[in-house]
Amino acid sequence: QVQLVESGGGLVQAGGSLRVSCAASGRPGSIFGMGWFRQAPGKEREFVAAISWSGRLVYSADSVKGRFTISRDNAKNTVYLQMSSLRLEDTALYFCAASPGSLAYTQARAYTSWGQGTQVTVSS
Repeated sequence: QVQLVESGGGLVQAGGSLRVSCAASGRPGSIFGMGWFRQAPGKEREFVAAISWSGRLVYSADSVKGRFTISRDNAKNTVYLQMSSLRLEDTALYFCAASPGSLAYTQARAYTSWGQGTQVTVSS
């Protein structure tokens, strides 16, 4: 099992930028794909972005394409989600997740470890 801790959430105005981070620990040397998901109040959890272990494979949801960028630093065991041109509808609790596979996965069921989430609130 991998322990994941998200950070960097906060309040930002529409059109602004924010970067959230996810630090992984618990299994030194493990290879795993990482993903970001989000859940807004009253809505189901949805996929945001995913990245493979190598970083060469990246997927993003259509709703965030061109605005959000996922990246990772394996030396720091950290994955990032850089968010720009934020919209009111991006307001949600953002979770990072780790998969035992090395590829990038868009389905939540591919992930076995989840963080507690970091709140991102976009104001008008």
